[in-house]
Amino acid sequence: MDEALQQAPFKEVTRDPMSLKHVPFIDHLGVIIESMEPGRATLSLTPRPEHFNSWGAVHGGVVMTLLDICMAVAGRSYDPVNLSGVTVDMSTSFIAPGRGKQLAIGTVIARSTTLWRCEGEIRAAADNTLVAKAIGTFKFKNLARSSKQPIGDA
Repeated sequence: MDEALQQAPFKEVTRDPMSLKHVPFIDHLGVIIESMEPGRATLSLTPRPEHFNSWGAVHGGVVMTLLDICMAVAGRSYDPVNLSGVTVDMSTSFIAPGRGKQLAIGTVIARSTTLWRCEGEIRAAADNTLVAKAIGTFKFKNLARSSKQPIGDA
């Protein structure tokens, strides 16, 4: 692990359950939580010019990031203030180019004590076209029972 990261003090974060501003990368992308209920989350992204690939569609890396975030937020939705998650694995299928505002829906499909399986899909907001689907495994930790705060998490 990078020595600077090991020595970096954990920053206390005030977590608004309906905000992702405590994660600088997600905030930078402009991802918004539209809704959250236990086991399910809907997020949106209105793409900016830097989000597009050379074909004028939302870049695959942005699509995968949005899938990753929506699944993690779906898991975190059981206790949005105290749960923190990291991705263990993720498999993605691209179906159609992403055009315009993107809606990402994440759903928890199974969970054990710390490992949860989630599904995610992205659809174009304008016409409901399926853009991509993913399945992932996430490791969750309850921050209320931990002495450490994450540097940033979904």
